[in-house]
Amino acid sequence: MVSPGWADADRGLFSISVAAELAGLHPQTLRIYEREGLIDPARSAGGTRRYSSRDIDRLAEICALTADGLNLAGIRRVLLMQEETRQLHAELARLRELLGGAPDNSGGPG
Repeated sequence: MVSPGWADADRGLFSISVAAELAGLHPQTLRIYEREGLIDPARSAGGTRRYSSRDIDRLAEICALTADGLNLAGIRRVLLMQEETRQLHAELARLRELLGGAPDNSGGPG
């Protein structure tokens, strides 16, 4: 994980060359991932890509999935399912709070 306590993990701080170096990838690979919808860096006023520490973490996750043998379509599905799972856990936590803090018996996070 790259986020060393930055004030905002979503703030675009890194240029494409720095982000590529941090992730151990070629800048063209980052452009491909963006074109495929796997990553969506912020843009400066001049249109330059600016990657956040969260983007760098996502690139590391993409690299790990690639190393596991997944193609870009498979990676896209995994990332979408992970996001859906995060949203469902947040909704479950919200509902538990509304119910007065019912205990979590699911065995999973949250």
